[in-house]
Amino acid sequence: MTRTRIEGLLAAFPKLMNTGKQHTFVETESVRYVYQPMEKLYMVLITTKNSNILEDLETLRLFSRVIPEYCRALEENEISEHCFDLIFAFDEIVALGYRENVNLAQIRTFTEMDSHEEKVFRAVRETQEREAKAEMRRKAKELQQARRDAERLGKKAPGFGGFGSSAVSGGTTAAMITETIIETEKPKVAPAPSRPSGPSKALKLGAKGKEVDNFVDKLKSEGENIMTSVGKRSTEAAKVLAPPINMESVHMKIEEKISLTCGRDGGLQNMELHGMIMLHISDEKFARIRLHVENEDKRGVQLQTHPNVDKKLFTAESQIGLKNPEKSFPTNSDVGVLKWRLQTTEESFIPLTINCWPSESGNSCDVNIEYELQEESLELNDVVIMIPLPSGVGAPVIGEIDGEYRHDSRRNLLEWCLPVIDAKNKSGSLEFSIAGQPNDFFPVQVSFISKKNYCNIQVTKVTQVDGNSPVRFSTETTFLVDKYEIL
Repeated sequence: MTRTRIEGLLAAFPKLMNTGKQHTFVETESVRYVYQPMEKLYMVLITTKNSNILEDLETLRLFSRVIPEYCRALEENEISEHCFDLIFAFDEIVALGYRENVNLAQIRTFTEMDSHEEKVFRAVRETQEREAKAEMRRKAKELQQARRDAERLGKKAPGFGGFGSSAVSGGTTAAMITETIIETEKPKVAPAPSRPSGPSKALKLGAKGKEVDNFVDKLKSEGENIMTSVGKRSTEAAKVLAPPINMESVHMKIEEKISLTCGRDGGLQNMELHGMIMLHISDEKFARIRLHVENEDKRGVQLQTHPNVDKKLFTAESQIGLKNPEKSFPTNSDVGVLKWRLQTTEESFIPLTINCWPSESGNSCDVNIEYELQEESLELNDVVIMIPLPSGVGAPVIGEIDGEYRHDSRRNLLEWCLPVIDAKNKSGSLEFSIAGQPNDFFPVQVSFISKKNYCNIQVTKVTQVDGNSPVRFSTETTFLVDKYEIL
């Protein structure tokens, strides 16, 4: 078919379509239009008149289910932005005018185009780049050494062909090469994708350090000659680039992790919280100290000190010190001195309650979900409430919302994002509708981070064993989620 013929058929479609009729197909003398409305757009399939209309309708349905996999909203600009991804997916459904026997999961797999040969090529190229960098470093060191030797003997330093042969130019170039190598070796953190719902790029191999390491190990087992040294992990790079904390010579990390499971109709099935104080001393003259702990917890937390800590001193005076006062705490390492545990099924202990209420409305579900902060002393940051969605039904239609949302069509998740939940912003709600059953929207999962701990246990003062003189210290408090589910 010529392009002119296709454009003519498509131009005729809006004139032939009669919205007043119940059926969704139109026939002319030569072709049949089978179409399906999709919000403000139409999915149109043009076939011959002797085509099986039942098969055509099934093909049309599969086409329409593919679109929400790539597009967050069924709008013209969104379709245009992902047009090539949609063309590649459509090409897997129909080949040479006939429908292929594929389902949505197979289309997703085929369009990802995971290539073993590309993985081999990328892994080998990475090792070659590392070897080249190592060789450049070695050459730069040799040139610097030659320059130093020449200066010591009063001779001209060896130059670089085409760049002059003076000692100054040789040394400068060597220094430039060294700086360039160091600059390229700096770890970089990949920016987070701005749209998690978008499709993965074809022929893309994830560049995470762990995956590369595992893959290189596989290549070595298959007999490939691969260099063993690998670059730093991306997580390590993130640590390196994290903003520095103002740490004193005596620094404490107070960390708590919560694991919580609730029923969808209310009731706390289990809540378990673990906390610990980690002591880090970087100066030996502050190694003989005592920590003054203030415990304002009213929930019955079980406390446990390190075996080398004086339990009687802690029980009587709430101070953490060694059994032998003449001994010192270890330096330049994190030492756990106190830990606590809370396990309960008391509903009033839940820090953040989530109420998810799906109600059926015809073929779709109207979902109302709300949160409420019960522990008002807390300030929860980067809160994400993850609601599972049925697959292959498109994007949810959002009604009212406090905060923002992201639709992850790959994982079939609706992520409700709230930057801060505190006493001033203790409750909020989200309403959306989508095709599905009430059971499709569970389990709801929650993640957050807080700089205030749940159990009010703090170190208020640090003093030296000799003379009770106060010692400056710094504290880093973190409250994290291990598991937070509404089943």
